[in-house]
Amino acid sequence: MDRPAHIEVSNLSMAYGDFVVQRGIDFRVRQGDVFVIMGGNGCGKTTLMRALIGLQRPAAGSVRYGGEDFWSAAEEDRERMKRRLGILFQGGALWSSLTLAENVALPLAEYTGLPPGRVAEIVSFKDFYPSELSGGMKKRAGLARAMALDPDILIIDEPSSGLDPLTARRLDDLILELRDSLGATIIVISHDLASILAIGSDSIYLDADTHTMIATGNPRQALASGDAKVRHFLTRGSE
Repeated sequence: MDRPAHIEVSNLSMAYGDFVVQRGIDFRVRQGDVFVIMGGNGCGKTTLMRALIGLQRPAAGSVRYGGEDFWSAAEEDRERMKRRLGILFQGGALWSSLTLAENVALPLAEYTGLPPGRVAEIVSFKDFYPSELSGGMKKRAGLARAMALDPDILIIDEPSSGLDPLTARRLDDLILELRDSLGATIIVISHDLASILAIGSDSIYLDADTHTMIATGNPRQALASGDAKVRHFLTRGSE
C-alpha cells in the first residue's frame, strides 16, 4: 500500500523577474521519506527550498501540505502549515547573541503557550554560544532547534556543507535516526554525493541546462540505471 503524500508539488515554476530558474517541477514526498533535491551549483535547489518553506512565492504552480494549497491559503493558514515544518538552514542559522539553550528555546517560547519554567526543563543544552562550537556541533544544535516543536516535516539545506567526512556521516546517521524514531518526513537539499547515496529514499535532479527536473527515484538505483545526466552527476563524471 502506497504511503500518503505529506507534500505535493505540482507544475511549479520559479523565477526572478523574466529569468526562469526552474519550470514544471512535479513531485510527491511520501510520509517517512528522506527525499533528496539534488543538482549542481546554480540549478535552483535553494530557490525551490524557499518556495517550499514560504520565503519566496513561485511564479506558477502549487505546493500542498496534507492536501492544503500553501500559497493559495490565507496568511493565518500559511502560518499554521509552517508550524508543521522544522527547517535547518545551511549554516545552522543560530542567533550568535544567544546560547544554545536560548536558541532552542526560542521557537518554543514563540509558538507555544508553555510557561518559561517548562521551556527551561525541555531545553537541556549547556550555555555555549555558537562562536564556541565546531561545525558539527552547530549543525546538531541547529537540528535540535528545528525539531523543538516536534514537526512532522523536516527540511534540511546542505547538511554536509563545511563538515569533514566523518562528522558528515554522523549527521547523516542522526537524520536517519530522527526519521525512524519520530516518523518524520525529511527533505534534504544537497549536492554531496556520499550523503545523497547514504540517506536518500527518493529524489529529483534539478538540471541547470534545461531549467527543469529529472525524476530519479531512489538515488542508489539512479546511480545504477537512471538518466545518463543523473548518473554523470552521481559519479562526478567518471563514467
